[in-house]
Amino acid sequence: MATIIDGKAVAAKVRSEVAEGVRQFVQRHGRAPGLSVVLAGDDQASAVYVRNKEKAAAEVGINGRVHRLSAQVSEAELLATVRNLNADDAVDGILVQLPLPGDLRSEVVLDAIDPRKDVDGFHPENVGALWTGKPGLVPCTPRGCMRLLAETGASLAGARAVVLGRSNIVGKPMAALLLAQHATVTLAHSRTRELPALCREADVLIAAVGRSQLVTAEFVKPGAVVIDVGMNRDDAGKLCGDVDFASVSAIAGAITPVPGGVGPMTIAFLLENTLSAANARKG
Repeated sequence: MATIIDGKAVAAKVRSEVAEGVRQFVQRHGRAPGLSVVLAGDDQASAVYVRNKEKAAAEVGINGRVHRLSAQVSEAELLATVRNLNADDAVDGILVQLPLPGDLRSEVVLDAIDPRKDVDGFHPENVGALWTGKPGLVPCTPRGCMRLLAETGASLAGARAVVLGRSNIVGKPMAALLLAQHATVTLAHSRTRELPALCREADVLIAAVGRSQLVTAEFVKPGAVVIDVGMNRDDAGKLCGDVDFASVSAIAGAITPVPGGVGPMTIAFLLENTLSAANARKG
């Protein structure tokens, strides 16, 4: 039976580290790091996510502020909000909550964020820095996955890693982070041929494809570490991942559950990115 990787416990550890870093930042600079979240529209799921981020920031001492805009906001108005936050020296991190309403172009808005304040790590400058090994802000979920792997004691140097999913948010940055740790990485996706056989070669399998319980036991090498990034609903409406936990946990060496695995790590590393951005700007 696989070891269950407790994301809640690891996230609590990260938050404690951030809280200590925030206390030191306040002592040095006389203010808390500032995180501004821009929420446009009335999407209920987005509103819940933003409340969770606001609460988490307050718990570690970060000065979190939410800028709420109507669903009818124009792209020009949204870009003006981002520019104002770019110019505000008390703001160290900017996050625009997706999806945006109507015809607003997320790529235009995200590209307008100052790369030094881009705590989501989505700006092209930060993407380029990641792939070229330069300092920059890295997407929160992949960073959380790497911390979970570190907590398991998994040796990545020379290991075979398969990342299932090629999104800009998780799959691609995940591959870059694994490469930086000297893993041999395959980036697989929905059109990959003989997908189960390919995944069975992995010492580390990252499932981030967004398909409920796609990864079954036939995908997994005995003893492999399996990180499930998926957040889906099964036929009964129950929250589940991309991995069939029941079958895979019987043969994997270690596995993250859903919920309670990767999810808590994402907000924890949003806080860590905000602190890192604040330190870098003052550095």
